[in-house]
Amino acid sequence: MRRTLIACAILAAASFPTWAQKIETEKPDRNRIIQVQTALNHLTVIEVGEPVVTVAAGSSAFKIEWRENKVFIQPTEPNVATNLFIWTVSGRLNYELEPAGTVEGMHFAIDQPGFRLPIAQPKETTTLDRQKAEFGAMLGGQPIRMDNFKEPKNRVILLLKDVFEQDHQLFIRYSIKNGSKEPYDPGKPQVYTLDVQHSTRLNGMAIYQLTDDEAKRLKTTDKKSVQIIDGQLRSPHVGPGQETVGVVGVKLPVAKSDGPTVLRLIFPPDGNGPISAMLVL
Repeated sequence: MRRTLIACAILAAASFPTWAQKIETEKPDRNRIIQVQTALNHLTVIEVGEPVVTVAAGSSAFKIEWRENKVFIQPTEPNVATNLFIWTVSGRLNYELEPAGTVEGMHFAIDQPGFRLPIAQPKETTTLDRQKAEFGAMLGGQPIRMDNFKEPKNRVILLLKDVFEQDHQLFIRYSIKNGSKEPYDPGKPQVYTLDVQHSTRLNGMAIYQLTDDEAKRLKTTDKKSVQIIDGQLRSPHVGPGQETVGVVGVKLPVAKSDGPTVLRLIFPPDGNGPISAMLVL
């Protein structure tokens, strides 16, 4: 798919005159939001000065893919604007994707070479330091599996995406999708380890999110709170039909000798009940 997008970018460059698009060079600045003009059936390419670790956009109306130090943006719907974040190993870049407009006004490419973060003060752990460690861990992350999932209707849904382990810390990336008719404010999750009786049901379920039915069949006798180290949430407010992503970092629980470790993440309830998920490590 990424090869297809790259090929489309080459075709787009060859099919239209050079006056039809803009190529700009921008100075990287994590405190600035760059406006990006797009057009339907066309790609906009953002090229930064080092490899991209991950990206996040606020709407599925834009197809976002990346390869090495290049991010490819293609709007799929008209009249939709959203924000876009690009993380490299050194920090974050911020963009506002404007609704798809004319080919004449679109950005063909935006170049941002030489991105570097300011040097942190000695003996001080800053938010940037934590964020760098958090997203640097993503390079060795593992996707979380989930089988036989049926999306409930009119509910807020919590889906666990990836886990990243670094320096005795565990980072869990998740998404929250609001399928209800009321706005939802996720806040900060609570995380617990569950004392689960040995069961063959968990065999082969490492790095796995249990479905509601699978979770109900587990026999648990106790739970212990897990220390939360840090957390990031893209949006503190999720409107009906919207989705947001976040990362929570916890102190890595001690591995059990008699079976897998099971974590439970709990968010504030919506109008239909508690919002939680169980993760088998």
